[in-house]
Amino acid sequence: MFVKFCGLTRQEDADQAVRLGARMGGFIFHPRSPRGVLPAAAAALDTGPLLRVGVFVQQGAEEIKAVMAEARLDLAQLHGCQSVECALAVGPERVIRVLWPERYSHRALLYNDLRRHAEACAYYLLDAGLKGGGSGRRLEWLDLCRLRAPHPWLLAGGLGPDNVRAALNLCTPGGVDFNSGVEDAPGRKNADKMAAAVAAANPKGNGNMS
Repeated sequence: MFVKFCGLTRQEDADQAVRLGARMGGFIFHPRSPRGVLPAAAAALDTGPLLRVGVFVQQGAEEIKAVMAEARLDLAQLHGCQSVECALAVGPERVIRVLWPERYSHRALLYNDLRRHAEACAYYLLDAGLKGGGSGRRLEWLDLCRLRAPHPWLLAGGLGPDNVRAALNLCTPGGVDFNSGVEDAPGRKNADKMAAAVAAANPKGNGNMS
């Protein structure tokens, strides 16, 4: 089980993510998000060995690639309506494709979209709601039991130290994405909550991918 901390805006939170053995750190490039950062601000944050992920909602491929270069990003998390062609232009090996299971009336429809995007991403992220993210809402985890995706997938949606173990008892993602559930305020992580969340996600280890 690997860990991603999203919505990073402060060096102290990035440092804590590194200390806890997280695999990924996320920066949100959306001006309407309370956790949004500018590319230069993200570039200035030292994240050590973390894979640096940019969350993109409205941008097209050329803007995404420009921000990735300026902010020193490894991966682009496509959190909007970007097409398969956009993802291919960014580079499939650099894309996390976000899907919202609640949009689908039947699991077969979710599987269809997982397969449709498979050629144009390296990971999936499954989030709560019908769009956006960071709302603190949670998914119906049992609905994702035995989900077989073409690539590793991350579970998001209101996860924190108090509920991540319950989620992982019901479904088996490759990783978990923490954001609002480990914060004191948007963009201000709580170091103790971060540590407790990692311990709950990996009770016998740390947050690194095995």
